[in-house]
Amino acid sequence: MVKKSPYKTFLNEVPKNLFAGFVVSLIALPLGLGLALASGAPPISGVISAIVGGFIVSIIGGSNVTITGPGNGLVVVILAAITTLGNGDMQQGFLYTLAAIVISGVLLIILGFLRMGSLGDFFPSSAIQGMLAAIGIGIFAKQIHVMLGDTDAKGSIIELLLDAPEGIINLFNTDNSSIFYAGLVGIGSLLIMIFYSKIRNRYFQLIPAPMWIVVISVGMYYYYDLISAANYPIDKSLLISLPNDVLSNFAFPDFSKSYEMEFINAVIAITLIASIESLLSIKAVDKLDPLKRRSNINKDIKALGIATVISGFLGGLNVVAVIARSSVNVNNNGTNRSSNFFHAGFIVLFILLFATELRKIPLPALAAILVYTGYKLASPENIRKVFKVGKEQLIIFLITLFTTIATSLIIGILTGIIITFIIHIIITKNASLFFKNVLKPNVLMFKEDDKYYVSVKNFSSFLNYIKLKTKLDQIPENQEAIIDFSLCDFVDDSVMENMNNYTETFERKGGHFEIIGLDDSKSVSDHPFALRKIIPKQIIPKKGVLTKRQNSIQKISNEMHWKYDAFYADKINVLPNFGYFKNRKINKVSNVLSNDNCIIFDVQLSEGEMIAKQVIKATMLLIHTQIDLPDFTLDREGIFEYIYHFAGYKDIDIKAHPDFSKRFYLSGKNEEKIRNFFTDELVLFFESNKQYHIEATNVGLLVLGNERLASVKEIKALSFFGINLKKIID
Repeated sequence: MVKKSPYKTFLNEVPKNLFAGFVVSLIALPLGLGLALASGAPPISGVISAIVGGFIVSIIGGSNVTITGPGNGLVVVILAAITTLGNGDMQQGFLYTLAAIVISGVLLIILGFLRMGSLGDFFPSSAIQGMLAAIGIGIFAKQIHVMLGDTDAKGSIIELLLDAPEGIINLFNTDNSSIFYAGLVGIGSLLIMIFYSKIRNRYFQLIPAPMWIVVISVGMYYYYDLISAANYPIDKSLLISLPNDVLSNFAFPDFSKSYEMEFINAVIAITLIASIESLLSIKAVDKLDPLKRRSNINKDIKALGIATVISGFLGGLNVVAVIARSSVNVNNNGTNRSSNFFHAGFIVLFILLFATELRKIPLPALAAILVYTGYKLASPENIRKVFKVGKEQLIIFLITLFTTIATSLIIGILTGIIITFIIHIIITKNASLFFKNVLKPNVLMFKEDDKYYVSVKNFSSFLNYIKLKTKLDQIPENQEAIIDFSLCDFVDDSVMENMNNYTETFERKGGHFEIIGLDDSKSVSDHPFALRKIIPKQIIPKKGVLTKRQNSIQKISNEMHWKYDAFYADKINVLPNFGYFKNRKINKVSNVLSNDNCIIFDVQLSEGEMIAKQVIKATMLLIHTQIDLPDFTLDREGIFEYIYHFAGYKDIDIKAHPDFSKRFYLSGKNEEKIRNFFTDELVLFFESNKQYHIEATNVGLLVLGNERLASVKEIKALSFFGINLKKIID
């Protein structure tokens, strides 16, 4: 197959990336103006952010289909910084905030070089959802008053929300016709945002909802200007204000407050939210990429930092990766970074050629776009999704949300982290599990046959997930990976969500990613992201939520017409007759898959005592036979078998099969009976199948692969091995 030239591929994809960039610019332009206004900054600052981000990040960034520009999450932070640093003077506060934006860009560059892109995995999922919902409520609370024509509304988020009903009443009772008409435009614009997706006309859908609002708003102005005898009813103070000469009216940052605590707090808040929003957006957009490419997050963070520094010096807002505009890019067949570049280019053209038209857009129209955006961030549907994962996740979500609204984003997310940790301690009733093991290495990875095996012990949560992620990222996504949590006492929802993401990614790339070892755990709900706590060995539930592995075993049992009992309450009494269990104590048997003669089961064992005690969890096969078997042990020939030779143990050779004798270590007391038992057919079977540890006694055969739990594929292979071996023996 001839490999296509990257240069030719790029040129061939220019037309569709050009179109995708154009469509995205239709959304980015009004949204950039609106986000800047919502932040208390000049409207042009949001446009500068989108232009600089599009050009810089598309050239030096590490993502593929991500669109960059001003972000929703920073609205509350920028507004607070401008208000606080300016002490009431919004213009001067904006200049101080530009300095904070420049320094936050420098910090992002440093974070990129320190490879801190993985920090996005440190924040608990529900705490992040709570923080985003708080940002949405903050945007909604401020912009709903602007949407109703009141640009002077002030107060805390809670006060603004409580005043919203009064604002609606005042709109319809006002004597000011300019405010009344502006409010109607705002309400009409909100209705366009709400009902846009329900209109199925393909021609109507060619223009995004925000651009329809711009087109209708400008069209209304020209109607009054050119056709109607009446004057335009909306006062100039309620229209967008842009400088007359866009290219010569840049604001420059003021660094004179750089050493004050208020300024430092603003820098920290801006950097924290910008980095979190970008990290989450990059990870989310990677899932949307039709080619399933993975972004270089650290490279992207550096590019966003450089773009933010440049944007700040030119009078623009922070540059972050954004999900909504990126999804529009993907939906319109954007395939590489050039669509981000083209989107910035089209915005430049709009500003240079249509600046006069942009000044005719009412502020309430843009506010309506942001009201809808704020609602989407904090919609009841998001709360319902969090609740489905677990009741404790709703507690984390709500505490983070209310703390963020009442205080600040930094305090809110820190509170979310702390409350998540406290809830984890309450659920496990074991604080030492976390304090003793949080800094210890808890992930072991090695290649076994043709697959990667990863074992996780102690606990796996947002506190130490980076250790697991580092290992998993080393595995090619077109390979097979088995992730074993059987030695983990606790796995949180953030880890479970990430495991689900890896499963989907491996499946798309042609690989296989399987999670095992959670069958002995208790799930707080039936949601796949629900956290897991290991059930004590003495507790055997009669029923419970089946894991994905257990559901797969159930499916195998149905296909093969075997019986399956996930929560096995009895004992397999014959197991102590095997030498393997001589010095090991059987604690629990579960996931029993059986027919009349074969039993596949998971067993939990312990060997040693006190500090030398070790817990083993393994999957085994027990075969009941109809003939009297000689006592023997069959193993693959290896280093330990050579040691047995030196220790005086004898390997029984099958003289007619020298290759078999080289590959397998066969031992037992009655050599003659053993040799007679190993017929040509049986030897050929062992030579042509996977090599297991096999032990035979008068009660049957015990078959064991690796001393660990088996994946679903391995269980299926073990069942066919047992069926065929049973046929040959009988």
